[in-house]
Amino acid sequence: MEDKLQVGILSSTHGVHGEMKVFPTTDDAKRFKKLKNVLLDSGSGFIDLTIEGVKFFKQFVIVKFKDYDSINDIEKYKGRSIYVTRENAVKLSADEYFIADLIGMEVVDEEGGRIGELKDVMETGANDVYVIKRDEGDELLLPAIKQCILSVDTADNVMKVHVLKGL
Repeated sequence: MEDKLQVGILSSTHGVHGEMKVFPTTDDAKRFKKLKNVLLDSGSGFIDLTIEGVKFFKQFVIVKFKDYDSINDIEKYKGRSIYVTRENAVKLSADEYFIADLIGMEVVDEEGGRIGELKDVMETGANDVYVIKRDEGDELLLPAIKQCILSVDTADNVMKVHVLKGL
């Protein structure tokens, strides 16, 4: 399991006072209002940043970090990701999972026979679609619906599925 979860990517600077446009990679960008700290992947390690202010502009979140008061202080981090620790992550309800916890899971059928490994999650309007790399080498696209996803065990890293006819 990942101990850090990505919540955004620093897209570009905003103004000259150290604000950054963040492209949110979380389901709910409004969660930035409640965040106090994030971890910035600087390329040579993680930097703990304190959030001083948050605004919203189109699809972006405008974030002001404490002690970064000019465009020159923050510009070098353009394109870098920001993360939260698992303790600061949003609380999930039953049958909700972080995508980072699903990637790499072993996928088995109802009888426990191995199908392959979950490689990606495509987020669509209606429901997510799991991309499973079959052991034979091809891919299986499986909708993330109750009829197909029978159980998810993050502790053992195993997902039990029912493959509908025709897939």
